[in-house]
Amino acid sequence: MAVKKIKVVVPILLLAAVTVLVGLAATGRIPAEYLPAWLAGYLGRQTSPAWLELQGNVEIREVRLAFEVPGRIARLYVEEGERAVAGQLVAELEKDYFEDRVRQAEAALQAAQAELWKLRTGARPEEIEQAQANLAAAQASFDNAQTQWQRVQHLLPQKAVSQEVYDNAKAARDRAEAQLQAAQAALKLLQVGARVEDIARAEAQVALCQAQLAETQRRLNDAKLTAPSDGVIQTRIREVGEWVQVGEPVYTLSLTDPVWIRTYVNGLDLERIRPGMAVTVRTDTGREYPGQIGFISPVAEFTPKTVQTREIRTNLVYRLRVIVSDPKGELRQGMPVTVLVPSEGQEEK
Repeated sequence: MAVKKIKVVVPILLLAAVTVLVGLAATGRIPAEYLPAWLAGYLGRQTSPAWLELQGNVEIREVRLAFEVPGRIARLYVEEGERAVAGQLVAELEKDYFEDRVRQAEAALQAAQAELWKLRTGARPEEIEQAQANLAAAQASFDNAQTQWQRVQHLLPQKAVSQEVYDNAKAARDRAEAQLQAAQAALKLLQVGARVEDIARAEAQVALCQAQLAETQRRLNDAKLTAPSDGVIQTRIREVGEWVQVGEPVYTLSLTDPVWIRTYVNGLDLERIRPGMAVTVRTDTGREYPGQIGFISPVAEFTPKTVQTREIRTNLVYRLRVIVSDPKGELRQGMPVTVLVPSEGQEEK
């Protein structure tokens, strides 16, 4: 009797289990990937759909445009909502102070270059002739003082001159000799030229002045604010006449091309996508845009429980970045979109 009861109960339990499985599958509570092939076919469900649909949102990148130098805003050339192209002038600071610094740096550079040129070229012929004339005059003065001193020197033993006269003659002779030596040294310096160390110092001074001039010119150029890339002026933060410090934003520029789509894919579908894969981005109104997968996060956004089951692993999702070309600027920040990822067979077609 017990064996007969078991034979009756087992089929009933199997039938009940199949009934529950069919009910859960029919309501979609069990993913098609986990269904037996015969049951998925019976329910008309595909275990590997042709298109993988991912839900995401549009992300518009923004750039805050700011000056690299402090100053007072002189002009603002664009308004909110206007398009800007890369390199376009959008704002300027008052340039008077920057232009004055450039002129000062140019004058300092000219003075340093003149000094260096003077040291390198040496003395002019006229300066050498003048030094030679000074040397000749010093030589004549020394010869005369030498003669006077020798004459007095011979008269002193005979008491023909006083000791005072002798001392004055000797002092005049020594003074003339010192002037002669100074004139000789001056002529020699002009003929030899500047020292290597003096020329090196003058060259360093010229290099310093050139660097200072380049810095002042760069600061003058930084008084102009240009757009780094194409986009739309999202916000005008400052007004003409305001004083701004370095890095204080003046405009907010939205980079409309390319546009990023942030979406997520679960762990089961992760193997169906790869970077560079072509996808289609569809808005709720039905507009479609070509795109490609640009980034797949290597880290899951949600951590599963320690004890995993096959169903719990489906909670693992990975962040994707889809790059979309939107030259008309129709996509807006935060707009919900659907990313359609084709299967490998459809992609090849």
